[in-house]
Amino acid sequence: MAEPVTTETDIQENLLAVGERIAAAAKAAGREPVAVTLIAISKVHPAAAAKAALSAGHRVFGENRVQEAEDKWPALKEAFPDARLHLVGGLQRNKVKGAIALFDAIHTIDRLKLARAVAQEMEKSGHRPDCFIQINTGEEAQKGGVLPGDADALITACRDDLALPVVGLMCIPPVDEEASLHFALLGDLARRNGLPALSMGMSGDFETAIRFGATHVRVGTGVFGERPAHKPEN
Repeated sequence: MAEPVTTETDIQENLLAVGERIAAAAKAAGREPVAVTLIAISKVHPAAAAKAALSAGHRVFGENRVQEAEDKWPALKEAFPDARLHLVGGLQRNKVKGAIALFDAIHTIDRLKLARAVAQEMEKSGHRPDCFIQINTGEEAQKGGVLPGDADALITACRDDLALPVVGLMCIPPVDEEASLHFALLGDLARRNGLPALSMGMSGDFETAIRFGATHVRVGTGVFGERPAHKPEN
């Protein structure tokens, strides 16, 4: 197993390589490369790795856990004020206040109770990060996300009733199924609801996701190498 990379040189080279692959995939799909945002997934990696990517010029990152991000990112954001942080892991209601304070986008709104808590905290704080609705396209019991058949109702409630800044949809396809089927389903749901953003595709399948319209791809291993063995507690 490859070791995590934390040097600026390694990470800069990886960012360039991933960027070239994104550009090639976008052009092959008849799209502009600038239409695809690379979210560098720094979850579990140390602050030094994120700082190396920041020093290399990258500015959009993703974290899975609110507590880990609270430990890692305030100092990084102070040093790099134009950095943008996306929450790509599940959000518990008791973590909503911290998430709204720190993140610039939340990709995992998947139930009405959570959406209400997010809306209430946005009202209190005045901070309104972009929101993505997570869709459980594979209808997997162990995975977060609203079922596709319930998605339209949740999107309407979030956008119209709660006035959340919903910009798009997110999915994580089952590991043992053809990802393109799930990306196509997510695209159909987004178009039906007039949502412009699609958060889909990771290190192993982001080029396919771009072919199906991804506007945000979430790449961790391709940028930072394998994750460290220790995973911080939430």
